[in-house]
Amino acid sequence: MSDYILKMLNITKEFYGIKALDNVNFEVQQGEIHALVGENGAGKSTLINVLGGVYPYGTYKGKILYEGKECKFTDIRQSEDIGIVIIHQELTLSPYLTCAENVFLGNEQSKNGIIDWGKTTVEAKRLFEKIGLDEDPNSIVNTLGIGKQQLIEIAKALTKSVKLLILDEPTAALNEEDSHKLLNLLLEFKKNGITSILISHKLKEVLKVADRITILRDGSTVETLINDENLKEEKIIKAMVGRDIGDYYPTRYANIGNVFFEIKNWTVADALDQNRKIIDDVGLQIRKGEVVGIAGLMGAGRTELAMSIFGESFGKKLSGDIFIDNKKADIKSVDKAIENGIAYVTEDRKTYGLILIDSVKNNISLSNFKKISKNAIINKNEEIKASEKYKNDFNIRAKDILQNTEDLSGGNQQKVVLSRWIFSDPSLLILDEPTRGIDVGAKREIYTIINRLAEEGKSILMISSELPELLKMCDRIYVMNQGRIVGELSGDMQTAENVMTCIMRDIKGGQVEYGKN
Repeated sequence: MSDYILKMLNITKEFYGIKALDNVNFEVQQGEIHALVGENGAGKSTLINVLGGVYPYGTYKGKILYEGKECKFTDIRQSEDIGIVIIHQELTLSPYLTCAENVFLGNEQSKNGIIDWGKTTVEAKRLFEKIGLDEDPNSIVNTLGIGKQQLIEIAKALTKSVKLLILDEPTAALNEEDSHKLLNLLLEFKKNGITSILISHKLKEVLKVADRITILRDGSTVETLINDENLKEEKIIKAMVGRDIGDYYPTRYANIGNVFFEIKNWTVADALDQNRKIIDDVGLQIRKGEVVGIAGLMGAGRTELAMSIFGESFGKKLSGDIFIDNKKADIKSVDKAIENGIAYVTEDRKTYGLILIDSVKNNISLSNFKKISKNAIINKNEEIKASEKYKNDFNIRAKDILQNTEDLSGGNQQKVVLSRWIFSDPSLLILDEPTRGIDVGAKREIYTIINRLAEEGKSILMISSELPELLKMCDRIYVMNQGRIVGELSGDMQTAENVMTCIMRDIKGGQVEYGKN
């Protein structure tokens, strides 16, 4: 048998006459962890979908050799039957089934056509022990955090006698601890002879576990690098984007003004259980032209806080007030929040941020029809002019403004979401995980947009699970833990160590302040 478990030779795939893959060559050695990296739209997911049978044989050109034999998959099941399993970035678990039921969904443990529930539970428990998941197999999936759900997807893959495991952005939604556990699990799989392909924008993680790294750019193979002590992030980034992007975090010339937005004594309960506080007596301020971050572990209440601010669209408000320009504001609905100049860019752009089956133009104009209407009639020319302006200003890579957003890469979808809310002319922009799942080049473009908005005097509230991003981009950082503000950092005291110190201290009702003027 060849040393290569997989060879994809001269793969070409077109959509509507546009080449998504152009003679791509990709080879994976038996037993290695092979990273596949590139900007959004480089062709990574398309290549994996060709391999997995999502795009069946005949819809692409080129050859797939797996364990030395040519494969012509016509559906996903054919690839899974020979040990190729893909875990996609968007989890495919059924939220209302148990963990055990999800693990064996489509591969039920049965005898004479009847499911053996005892065997299902025992086998699920065995798999959980193998992957280090301490969870009752009978737990309902939607009660678990994203980290555990990701591990359940891996357990599901192991039921299919996996030989080649492909993970598409597996740590995009995970905190640092859960990411660390998952990467260590890949290293364990490697010891047991399982080959892995890791698709990730987090280059530090790639450098930690990958044996080799293949880089795609604009649908073509750039090069494959051996990961050794001499390989640096800068070399990978330059190969990905085809240029030196300079300082990863662009410089902002801060011109911070007076307090624009403030919340006091903000307390929000679970909508179904008002005795359970999700946000507990939170207070914060944001000045004009200031970028303020919110750090915290997953489950700290950051997104819940943002949603409750934006028209009280999360939970049941128990107490607290919002002040805009020192005046008490009524934001009891999303419409009123928008009227008060608040915009919210959700962390889940595909579900809540965009109408994927609609055009770039319509997605941008949706937030502010009043701006382009007269007597309730939309001025189509003004709508086109506005959409073209944002497409150009934000470098949205679409063939034109009529292209559906579902056809764009993740980074360009995110720029459409930003364009929509900036078109609403907000004074406060809340950004929830603004760079999740997008590549380094697109990230820098997003950072540049954030800096530009701050320089124009906008107030920015930024939530991110990537701590370096907060430390580099923010003027001040609030630290959250268990629904409370437990620290406020500014200046030289904005360090990863101080953020973790705030989180780990058991502070009730108070907060630690470092470097506050």
